[in-house]
Amino acid sequence: MTVPGLRRVGPGELRSAPANRAEDRHPGGREERRQAWADALDVIEADTHHAERTLAGASAAEIAAWGRRSSDWVPPTGLGPMPADLRERAARLLQHQLAVAEALVEGIVQSRRQRDVAARMSQSPSRPESSFIDRPV
Repeated sequence: MTVPGLRRVGPGELRSAPANRAEDRHPGGREERRQAWADALDVIEADTHHAERTLAGASAAEIAAWGRRSSDWVPPTGLGPMPADLRERAARLLQHQLAVAEALVEGIVQSRRQRDVAARMSQSPSRPESSFIDRPV
């Protein structure tokens, strides 16, 4: 996720982008722009928490259904530059999203390993059956 108003300068390091006097381009002024950004971050944060809960406790069918959602996230437009007081929150949210994405990747890897083991088990030759022969003593 790219956060307006922040630029990446190194691995895991974000810095404020150079000042852009477009701060007042958002209709309604600074407070309305700040509220629009706060609302956008609330939505992203809720989606991230929902994804995290789904991965943590849902069944395979629920996770698959969640992955087949009919609506993709569409980034908000017309927000203007991010207010300085929300940049730290956005950076923390980005780190949380990356952690959830890492957990998702780990889940995929584990699932593939389990699938491969199950496939090998089902293809293995059957074990010989014991046979008992009665003989007089």
